[in-house]
Amino acid sequence: MSTAPPATRCGAASPSDAPLRFAVLGAADIAWRRMLPAMTALPGTDVAVVASRRPEQAARFAERFGADTAPDYASALAHPGADAVYLPLPNALHAPWAERALEAGKHVLVEKPLATDATAVARLQQLARRRGLVLRESMMFVHHRQHAEVRRLVAEGVIGAPLSFSAAFTVPARPPGDIRLNAGLGGGALLDTAVYPVRAALMHLGSGLEVLGAALRHENGTDTGGSALLVSPEGVTAQLEWGFGRPYRCHYDIVGPSGELRVERAFTPPADHVPVLRHTMDGRTDGIRLRPHDQFQAVLAAFRAEVAGGRPDAADQATSLAQAQLIDRIRRLAHRV
Repeated sequence: MSTAPPATRCGAASPSDAPLRFAVLGAADIAWRRMLPAMTALPGTDVAVVASRRPEQAARFAERFGADTAPDYASALAHPGADAVYLPLPNALHAPWAERALEAGKHVLVEKPLATDATAVARLQQLARRRGLVLRESMMFVHHRQHAEVRRLVAEGVIGAPLSFSAAFTVPARPPGDIRLNAGLGGGALLDTAVYPVRAALMHLGSGLEVLGAALRHENGTDTGGSALLVSPEGVTAQLEWGFGRPYRCHYDIVGPSGELRVERAFTPPADHVPVLRHTMDGRTDGIRLRPHDQFQAVLAAFRAEVAGGRPDAADQATSLAQAQLIDRIRRLAHRV
């Protein structure tokens, strides 16, 4: 992915002489391990201030990434050096704090999911449009180059017209007390892991997907896994699986009449991971090696380009909303097991 010039808020002058600086609300593990290192490494982005409900965590982040600390989230929003906000908060807090950030005149990058239901996603997107601000769901994997290569191969007909799609994202059991098991904070596997295969299906099969059936497993009041069968307007089926307490699986397959393409480490590849696309035809499997790609830097570059251009990516917004609508339908239609 090409990188755009450094940017400040829409309408700001001289974007070339100042990076896009973020207020970070929350000291989540994903921020520590991947997103903030990407912010400080990518030219044109930087960390201005960090706030956490645990002051010692904010101080730890600030020391590592050269940022200020704020005593609370509201103070971080008011930081004069912040042009944008990054939200790695628990799922149920995404919508309220994204709304406050937009009302404060900040561009917003939100960890997935953008909100816990499609109605809230639509409301936030409408607010961002009214305020002339960029709002993006940080679904990193869609920016990795390996998926563009898959789309190219499919378009060239290497497997023929797709007949079916399957995807799985499952992870080992979460430890007791893990925030992803807290239903009151928007926890559960549907919002934590199902969004990946759902988004992959949208990426390769397009809009108009319908949910034919689904099942959700619940334990102690929280959904911990499930599966769903979707179909595209062209009749391509998509079998999706997700959940906690299962072996680590992170892949998708596209099958056509003359072959199959399989992507391993589809959703969470490390920055130094060398992707190998598996192409199977006539009983023979060949590996297509690709270059490593940092998908965290890629999503930041896309976000920064939107801010610099003053034009939010309408296609990305539409897909984020379609993803939330499909998650809502799966939740509504699922058989509970």
